[in-house]
Amino acid sequence: MRGTSFIGSSRGAHIAPFTFAINPATGETLQPGYAAPSEEEVETAVRLAHQAFPIYRMTSAVTRATFLRQIATELEAVADEIAARGCAETGLPEARLRGETGRTVGQLRLFANMLDDGSWLDARIEHAIPDRAPIPKPDIRSMMRPLGPVAVFCASNFPLAYSVAGGDSASALAVGCPVIVKAHSSHPGTAEIVADAVIRAAQACQMPEGVFSVLYGSGVKVGGALVSHPSIKAVGFTGSHKGGRALMDLAAARPEPIPVYAEMSSINPVVFLPQVLHQKADALAEAFFQSLTLGVGQFCTNPGMVLLPQGAESAFIDALKHKIAQAPAGVMLNAGICQAYQHSTSTAASQPGVVRIISEQPVNEGCGLPQALICDAATFLRHEELTEEMFGPASLLITGSAEELLAVAESLEGQLTASIHGTDEDFAHAGPMLEILERKAGRLIFNGFPTGVEVCHSMVHGGPYPSTSDGRSTSVGTMAASRFTRAVSWQNTPDHLLPDELKEANPLGIPRMVDGKRS
Repeated sequence: MRGTSFIGSSRGAHIAPFTFAINPATGETLQPGYAAPSEEEVETAVRLAHQAFPIYRMTSAVTRATFLRQIATELEAVADEIAARGCAETGLPEARLRGETGRTVGQLRLFANMLDDGSWLDARIEHAIPDRAPIPKPDIRSMMRPLGPVAVFCASNFPLAYSVAGGDSASALAVGCPVIVKAHSSHPGTAEIVADAVIRAAQACQMPEGVFSVLYGSGVKVGGALVSHPSIKAVGFTGSHKGGRALMDLAAARPEPIPVYAEMSSINPVVFLPQVLHQKADALAEAFFQSLTLGVGQFCTNPGMVLLPQGAESAFIDALKHKIAQAPAGVMLNAGICQAYQHSTSTAASQPGVVRIISEQPVNEGCGLPQALICDAATFLRHEELTEEMFGPASLLITGSAEELLAVAESLEGQLTASIHGTDEDFAHAGPMLEILERKAGRLIFNGFPTGVEVCHSMVHGGPYPSTSDGRSTSVGTMAASRFTRAVSWQNTPDHLLPDELKEANPLGIPRMVDGKRS
């Protein structure tokens, strides 16, 4: 490992000061130290991406699909290295790192398959009607085209799936946008292994210099320079609300504002209806506890709030108390996340009317204890502090009447997910709650829990603000491609000057809308 940025296919200078990854399980400082790029190196990376864009945007879908599949192959070849370094940098178990590698590889191949299909282009053709009265109709054809170089910010809690070669990078590369990644300081070595694999794939597929770069350094300084640069045309971000909001404001203040697709904050409410609680309280408590503590609760889809109808909640709470009391502490991703978890849970627990249930097991530095906080709906609605995300294995349980729980649901901000559990009888009376949840969340889950995001064509991993900056988008699944494209139309264009996707003979054989009908 060299500890330097990837400036296209070259490496940056290894000049102090260095940032070191810390093993959160042992406190060990990991080598090597990683050097931030100079202002000149950042400028070079953006210049190369800018120069690569006119070439890369014109590559065929077949060429880009081959590139994505080659990245997947290169990642599979270094899966052992990723597992070893990733575990050391994050404290996550090896199975998690290998599973996330598999997910990342599958995600790349899913976007390659999307390119093969061609439907993502939304190609449309309206033939001319020259004798239409009162005015002739022109020939108009349209499809999606790439925006330009994209800046991608890696997530702390997903060293692969939402990082260097994760969903943001895969979707941007798929549609023809060069990518500059800002690596996360928590897992720089993992980022280096993955970046090496992507660069090897780019060279093997003869991609233009600058189609991909990875920069280390400060999110404020290096990340700010990227977002402010006039050659960057869009941003992908997964992280805190504070960080995402800062990028949104920076992008909006540019002479040419650009879109920021930020996934930021979500408490993912879970609603239990009365009959299902009466019938399955113990099983629901067990399944909820497993979702709550999975990955030490460090998922953007962790179930951070539960709505429980009064008169049906006691058996569920009793079962959950027993499980939490015996639950061991878990190593958190880094010291900052651990400190924020302790602060947020302590703040919530200190509010009047809140009862805290916390594990009775010993806890070491850098670890988080599973816990649940309980209050009634009136208490929740009085205290704004209880609406804050507790990023870790904690959840707020709220009890109340059906009307009070509707008021709680209505008060919530935008969410990535909302889950609801019930019997057929329960759901027959749940219309008002379902209507609220659909307005509040990007994904509705019935009789299940939010942890686990399937990578597929129909997945929506996004939601109204502040869960994401733009609730019309998703960061998982092939609909993510639309974030880094814009629609372009061609009017009365000679056939030989049209892109192949819009030529009359449809030489690529892609699905298109022709005169209002899908073909």
